[in-house]
Amino acid sequence: MNILRRTLLASTAAALVGLGGTAWAQMTHPETGEPLAEVQEFTYRVLDDFPSIDPSLIQDVSGSEVGRDLFEGLLNEDAAGEPIPGVATSWEVSDDGLTYTFTLRDNAKWSNGDPVTAGDFVYSWRRAADPATASEYSWYLEVMGLENAGAVTAGEMAPDQLGVRAIDDLTLEVTIDAPRPYFPQMTTFPTTFPLHQATIEAHGDDWTRPGNMVSNGAYVLTDYVPQERLVRERNEMYWDNDNTIIDKVTALIINDENVALTRYLAGELDMTEVPTGQFPRLSQEYPDQAISFPSSCSYYYLFNHSDSGPEALNDVRVRQALSMAVDRDVIVNNILAGGQKPAYTFTHWAVAGWEQPEMDIANMTQDERNERARELITEAGYGIGGEPLTFEILYNTSDANRSIATAISQMWKQTLGVEATLANQEWSTYLDTRGNQNFEVARAAWCADYNEPSTYLDLFVSDSGYNDGKFVNADLDALMAEAKTAEDPMPLYQQVEQIASENAAIIPIYHYASVRMMSEDLENFPTENFLQNWYSKDLYISAGE
Repeated sequence: MNILRRTLLASTAAALVGLGGTAWAQMTHPETGEPLAEVQEFTYRVLDDFPSIDPSLIQDVSGSEVGRDLFEGLLNEDAAGEPIPGVATSWEVSDDGLTYTFTLRDNAKWSNGDPVTAGDFVYSWRRAADPATASEYSWYLEVMGLENAGAVTAGEMAPDQLGVRAIDDLTLEVTIDAPRPYFPQMTTFPTTFPLHQATIEAHGDDWTRPGNMVSNGAYVLTDYVPQERLVRERNEMYWDNDNTIIDKVTALIINDENVALTRYLAGELDMTEVPTGQFPRLSQEYPDQAISFPSSCSYYYLFNHSDSGPEALNDVRVRQALSMAVDRDVIVNNILAGGQKPAYTFTHWAVAGWEQPEMDIANMTQDERNERARELITEAGYGIGGEPLTFEILYNTSDANRSIATAISQMWKQTLGVEATLANQEWSTYLDTRGNQNFEVARAAWCADYNEPSTYLDLFVSDSGYNDGKFVNADLDALMAEAKTAEDPMPLYQQVEQIASENAAIIPIYHYASVRMMSEDLENFPTENFLQNWYSKDLYISAGE
């Protein structure tokens, strides 16, 4: 945000101080001693509106960013992505690694002043698992390993049989089915956040509206105009409010990344994504504002393996040919040009402890891939000289997705003689279409929920809630089941990636980098947090020059 705008707002900020507003205005940072701007407001851009901001129903990255501001779970993450106390001040794990006992802080409150209790977590987790809630992320509880989660989400057991209970108001006990050293980090995800039961029961589906929502995070929801903006402001009841510096956070919904850049350069935004292909130019013009760093997401194309998918996709040779014909280097170097890396596995290269397995497709030149792709498509009876083959590529509306789909359609046509049409849909409609298998080939992306390979590979499991392509492989399922109790699951994960590659379950295309324009006076953004789990309460606006 530019200095002019901050100056225009300074008088308002000073008035708020006199009326009991933030005590940080015209002061210095309590730890660094850095002078702080008088206006502590953070405005950033999101591509699409939020399908939901109900923690039980959040299913996207932007919704999770909002969820982490409005609610607080048992644990948070520090700037490096390590779990730190949130509502829980400490936790213990039993000798067998199956029981976690969390001690909650006695000063955690809801925005209406009610105390946050262990029962609020029990209510939330049971609600997310209950089939009646229809949570897109109910499967996450099973991935966490919560006792009976699979049976509860399938409707075979009552929600009160889930492996979570309140021993007393400040003690939560969680039982899991196998040791998971990374389990504490999984409690930083919105599905595990507590909920205020009385508010939900009083307002029903309207409980997430401004004025209705009662939350326990550092901020409260004050304004939400669908397709335009979502605003949250400081929660005076938050236990660590005295150490929160940012007063107001605004997410502006801007579908066009070039429009967003224009508004950033005009001083209306503190942060936005760099438009596709423009990072080299912007990093030269704005070296202190254009940044790129690894981000925990993988971009890929889904095949519809279900009965509603094209018959040709039942042939693994067709799927392999389509994957091999995608020149990933062209996509990351010529189209995106922001530090992304070509992907031949689903699991992101930067995941903790992960070593990429040797993949035949990764060790070929693109000419070799193209030659093999033509052989495969010909063997299957399609392509140049064979039966004509046409697919529709579904993607959610964005310039980057359109550019990639256009390039891939040209690669398929030139190399294989395959025609592809493009179909774009707005975010919510696209999610429904993809989730109901009403597509042939679809753009998809997955961002890690925790820093361990299973956060990606569980999507290949036959009954995963996010296996939207409906890929089924019994050997893969068995390996993932074995990995849950293995002392060293990494070799098993590598075998899973090999099976997925050999069967062309998906087309991995690239591993993300976070490519952003970020205001020079926006401080403490956690670029070292691989999962990019940032919290507005940890940010601040420096006074600048």
